[in-house]
Amino acid sequence: MASTARSDQLTASGAARPGGPGLLAGRSVSRVGYGAMQLRRLERDAAISLLRQAVDLGVDHIDTAYFYGSGFVNEVIAAALSAEDDVLVVSKVGAEPAPGGPLPLRLAQRPEQLRAGVEDNLRSLGLDRIPLVNLRRADHGPGLRPEGDQIVDFDDQIAVMTALRDEGKIGAIGLSSVSLDALRHALPAGIACVQNAYSLVTRDDEDMVGLCLAEDIAWVPYFPLGGAYAGMPKVTEEPAVIEAARTLGVSAAQIGLAWLLHHTPNTLLIPGTADPEHLRVNVGAGAIALDGATLAALGAVPSRSGDIETG
Repeated sequence: MASTARSDQLTASGAARPGGPGLLAGRSVSRVGYGAMQLRRLERDAAISLLRQAVDLGVDHIDTAYFYGSGFVNEVIAAALSAEDDVLVVSKVGAEPAPGGPLPLRLAQRPEQLRAGVEDNLRSLGLDRIPLVNLRRADHGPGLRPEGDQIVDFDDQIAVMTALRDEGKIGAIGLSSVSLDALRHALPAGIACVQNAYSLVTRDDEDMVGLCLAEDIAWVPYFPLGGAYAGMPKVTEEPAVIEAARTLGVSAAQIGLAWLLHHTPNTLLIPGTADPEHLRVNVGAGAIALDGATLAALGAVPSRSGDIETG
């Protein structure tokens, strides 16, 4: 038992797990993972190099989607990683690429679009089965809202995701941008994780965090430092965060990420970056210990959504 516990602290490459081990889709992963969206900003070789650096730093949980760069990010992941790396690749469906549009994606919520999205991910990742696929809804949090034929019954979406799992094309189902009521409704289908916008300064989903903890569902917040849209509060501008960073000799961003890891044990992080130094900083947040006084000061920061402009 002791040796098993020790092995959970290390990745397949022998690197220490940043943030320690967490549970996702039935397996141990590093609590600090990597969100791959920003790889679309890089040339192919630089993107591959950054992924290899992430693995060397102990990252073994990577979040992606086919609509990140119209398959480019997935193809880079397929080229950079091998089976020996034992990295859990998580993808998502519910949107599709929209080259030349005001945003680089558009919603793709209909059941046949979800199925097509899984097939696109399988092909571009070079996999026969994706361990975990998140259904990106659009009825909660910042971002796009469905219109017309993109207003789809949730049960129809869950049905096709369950069918894809039964067919062996996906291993587990996750949800993203969902409401508390939607999560409760979907629990009988078996939900492995929830990805919603959440940070120290935008804690509207606190009840959902608690439900995920009670149901052994991984909580994987995106926009973990806020500030993704105009009007969205930024964690790094909070006086309590700045003071904690000064006291501990770390960055304000690291404090924001460390607070999330301290908040609940089922929290996993997927901060994204295209910069190698930022990658090291993000991974380093997993080693930051916050004492009771610091946690109390950070916990007293008010939650506020702000006047968010999503474009």
